[in-house]
Amino acid sequence: MNEHFDMLVDALANPRLAERLAAERRPHGAPGAAVLLLLSEYDDPDLLFTERSAHLRRHAGQISFPGGGFESQDADYVATALRETWEEVGLPPDQVSVLGQLPATRLPVSSYDVAPVVGTWSGDDPLVLASPVEVAAIHRWRVSELVDPANRVTWKLPGGHRGPAWQFGDIFLWGFTAYLTDALLRLGGWWRPWDTERVVEVPNRFQRDRQPR
Repeated sequence: MNEHFDMLVDALANPRLAERLAAERRPHGAPGAAVLLLLSEYDDPDLLFTERSAHLRRHAGQISFPGGGFESQDADYVATALRETWEEVGLPPDQVSVLGQLPATRLPVSSYDVAPVVGTWSGDDPLVLASPVEVAAIHRWRVSELVDPANRVTWKLPGGHRGPAWQFGDIFLWGFTAYLTDALLRLGGWWRPWDTERVVEVPNRFQRDRQPR
C-alpha cells in the first residue's frame, strides 16, 4: 500500500483525533449524514468529488463528496457513505476499501453533523452520473494537483469568513468539502505550504443557497 495510505490509516485510528476539531466543528449529537472521501490506489492518487445539481435546495452547484442522509436500513455511517456513493456515481460498495473515519464534524452554516468516511478504490472502475437529479458532474483531482500551491487560495465571504479553497479553472472548491480535503492531505502527509494570503471571494455560482431568491 502507498506509504501515505499507511500514515492515513494510523492517523484515523488515533482516538484523540477529535480533539483537534475547532469548537464550531464539534458535533452536537449523532450525525445525520455521511460522506465518502475516496482515494484511488494510484501512485499519485486522485480524490473523488461530485458537483451538486444547480436545482437542489441546499448547497446547489457546490463541489462535494458523495454522501447523504443516514437511513434506517444502513448498518452504520460507513454503510450510508457507501450506499450514497453507489447511488450517485455508480460505484458498488464492494469496490471500496474503508481505511477509517474522520471525526464526526459539524457544518456550521446548517448546524448539521456529518460522519466523514475515508476509503480507497482501484480507480479503474467506470463512474457514471447515476443520479443526475442530485449530481451534475464528477471530478477527480490528483493529490499532486491538490497540494500544488498554484491551485490553492483562501476563500472569503462578504461577512468576512475565510477558509482553505482550491481553484481549478472555473471550478471553485471551498467550505466544508475543502475543510475535509485539507484535513485529509495533512493526515496523509501530503500537505505542502501555500500562500494563504491569496484571497478569492467565493463565486456566486458556488454559493447559490446563500444568495437572495
